[in-house]
Amino acid sequence: MSRRIFAGTQLRAIRAERSLKQAELAARLGISTSYLSQLENDDRPLTPALVERLSQSFPLDWREIGAGDTETRLAALREANADPLFAEPMDAAQLARFAEQQPVLAERFIALHEAYRRTGQRLQMVDEALSSETGGIARLPWEEVRDWFHFANNYVDSLDRAAETLATTLSGRSLTPDTAALEAHLRDALSVSLVYETNHALRSFDAEMGHLTIDPGQPAESRRFQLAHQLAALALKDEISAVIEGARLNSAASRQLLFVGLCNYAAGALLMPYRRFRTEARSVRHDIDRLAQSFGTSFEQACHRLSTLQREDARGVPFFFCRVDMAGNITKRHSATRLQFARFGGACPLWIVHEAVAIPDRILVQLAETPDGVRYVSMAKGLVKPSGSYERAPRRYAVALGCEAEHASEFVYADGLDLASPRAATRIGISCRICPRPDCDQRAFPPSDRAITVDPDQRGVVPYRLA
Repeated sequence: MSRRIFAGTQLRAIRAERSLKQAELAARLGISTSYLSQLENDDRPLTPALVERLSQSFPLDWREIGAGDTETRLAALREANADPLFAEPMDAAQLARFAEQQPVLAERFIALHEAYRRTGQRLQMVDEALSSETGGIARLPWEEVRDWFHFANNYVDSLDRAAETLATTLSGRSLTPDTAALEAHLRDALSVSLVYETNHALRSFDAEMGHLTIDPGQPAESRRFQLAHQLAALALKDEISAVIEGARLNSAASRQLLFVGLCNYAAGALLMPYRRFRTEARSVRHDIDRLAQSFGTSFEQACHRLSTLQREDARGVPFFFCRVDMAGNITKRHSATRLQFARFGGACPLWIVHEAVAIPDRILVQLAETPDGVRYVSMAKGLVKPSGSYERAPRRYAVALGCEAEHASEFVYADGLDLASPRAATRIGISCRICPRPDCDQRAFPPSDRAITVDPDQRGVVPYRLA
């Protein structure tokens, strides 16, 4: 590589953060302790092979170490090269030469792979729609907005940065603006009068009178989120309007739903400012209870925010996140990983999130493997959100958060899992409609693209076999 990379400070920081001795890090990288000492003292640069090992062992840290154009290109090439589509991926040296010597071709390969991945997702959406009971592929407004967030990678840069700037103004050196700061800004800067009283809605705003009513029966973190939502809707209305204008949605209802979604997004970014939240998340290895406590948010809000940390110059762990109700419907979903959620019908019954719905306030962990051979560490927790009144039933659901197994060292919930065992992973699918597994005992119905055979004289767990 033409630009030699000296990363002594960063290597020492990696060791310190994980309490590794030199010998332990050297063993992980497959080099001698004396060689690592030379690297840490910047007496020698990193080789392409070491760059590859570092990127595999410490993917997030390496993104920050390799800051040049060639390294950025190489990281994207490495990610594309790891796609199960390629039976025999190129080795580290080949990728390094490709990134440096053929930059234009490399960038076009990266763009083509991204287009291939996105097209595959869209075809999956169409396939599910055609094979579902809907009988068509027309999207309802909420589906259109959900897909917009998905293809925006669940990250809106202009809005996120504006919310982060506002959060700094309101919170100073604190991690997050407190309730008093939100109320004061609404009152003093935005001329909004505020009252907490039981109402038919969780939040009600009279735009003409500038009057905001919030139901006090909500949990404290929910009341605070409602304050942040209304503050963002008023203080960041120009940024939100600009995003909606560029979204090219098909209906007025879709645009209104996107407005609500963007206000919620901005509220999360205001209460959990990007860099502060990302730094804290990494320091506690994405322990959600600790994050929720530090930022005064709910468990679900912290999970959702983790799935949005996709800023180009400071990415977080690529997570998938979803919320599942008691009937198995996925009511929120996003994935920055290769795992994609079903749009119609329920998720795979073998996925641990379904068990979590029935066991509130207990965290369940699972190592799962999808049909393409990719392994994921999943965390799921059942939640009960109080209604504030006996007359209204509490809401019961579960949230799930997970990442690919290569990021397990960054995810506290992976501790104790046997990641290397070939039998340790639960073999899940996306949904029965598109899952190719021929030997699943939990099938609700066969995949839409496979014929079935039925033998009246033989009965297995399911009454047919895939042809």
